[in-house]
Amino acid sequence: MVGRRKNPGSGRRRLATKVHTARGRKAGSTRWLQRQLNDPYVAEAERRGLRSRAAFKLIELDDRFHFLMPGVRIVDLGAAPGSWTQVARDRVGPQGRVVAVDVKPMEAVAGATILELDILSPEAPARIQEALEGLADVVLSDMASPATGHAATDHLRVVALCEAAFAFAEAVLAPDGTFLAKVLKGGTEGELLNRMKQCFRTVRHVKPAASRPESAESYVIAQGFKGGSSTPDQGVPEDREEEPR
Repeated sequence: MVGRRKNPGSGRRRLATKVHTARGRKAGSTRWLQRQLNDPYVAEAERRGLRSRAAFKLIELDDRFHFLMPGVRIVDLGAAPGSWTQVARDRVGPQGRVVAVDVKPMEAVAGATILELDILSPEAPARIQEALEGLADVVLSDMASPATGHAATDHLRVVALCEAAFAFAEAVLAPDGTFLAKVLKGGTEGELLNRMKQCFRTVRHVKPAASRPESAESYVIAQGFKGGSSTPDQGVPEDREEEPR
């Protein structure tokens, strides 16, 4: 069970493990290895049998916004290696359904349906709804393209993936549903953000504590799906950036 436990980033400070650069190993690889060895989220993910530290981002977001409710239907886009699928499957319980989608093969997660599928393909919405046995209550997207190191290019690539995920969500979300997707620093592009505000009652940008401080990533969470052609309600909260708690 994943459970709702204490944030692994808090508590007693661990002694740092130093990694020396071995012959033939690049300095960047050494820094990555040292970061992994000293990351409390990595250690806790291994202890709980979670496939990556990314699981704690979803755990934190759900603890704050309460969208992975027992019995709901979840679509997890860009699911590999499967840590978000593990969290979702645990939290929706035996009456819920979780469909994990990725263009790459992914190891099975007990109780979840795995689809090796491109969400841009014409048959994707129908295949996923068939697996869900209905509309989705939540669409999750942790999709990201390989980083180029050029901030503007990486931002555009992630925004394009967010737009694709949102277009998919518009097609499969049930009324009052939730959409959660990764974005980079700078948030969601204006046109896409305006569409979200028209379709959902609330839209927020959030950076979970489990996101590394040096990372430019954050997440947009839109709740209360009204439909693609809706007009914003009076008093809809303004989009805002929320820092880790």
